[in-house]
Formats: sequence, C-alpha cells, structure tokens
Amino acid sequence: MGHLHQNKKVLNRVKRLQGQMNAIEEALNNEDKSCIDVLQQVAAIKGAVNGLMNELIEAHLREHVISDSTSHGDELQTFIQLLKRYA
Repeated sequence: MGHLHQNKKVLNRVKRLQGQMNAIEEALNNEDKSCIDVLQQVAAIKGAVNGLMNELIEAHLREHVISDSTSHGDELQTFIQLLKRYA
C-alpha cells in the first residue's frame, strides 16, 4: 500500500490513535482515573481502529481491485482471505 503515504486522512487517523493510546497510558498512571474512564477510552480506540480499517479497505479496493480487477486477481483472493480471517 505504497499509495497510502500520501493519504492525509489515513495519517490523521493514525495520529489520533496515537494520541488516544497516550491518553490511556496517562490514565493508567493516574490513580484518580476510574476503571470506567479507561474502559471508555479503550472503547473509543476500538472504534477508531475499526474506522481506520474501513478506510484502509476502501483505499485498497479503490487502488488495487476496482481500478483494474483483471490484473489483481491474486490480490483480490488474498484480500478475501483477510476478510474471512477477521470478519
């Protein structure tokens, strides 16, 4: 996915995830934070990761599958296997 290095939307999502992970680390080091606060942050990260995954899937489909499906048969098969593994 060499084309992703130019995708600012994806890079911004990753940076937000990094910030959320740092917030969890800080919360775990803060005795005043409740378990519920930390769990809510983890749930937010889970949603953000799902959003990132969807963005990456869409980018992959647009770049490698939809644009020229005849020359990317192996990639399509690999992609289908990936979906089956994580769906």
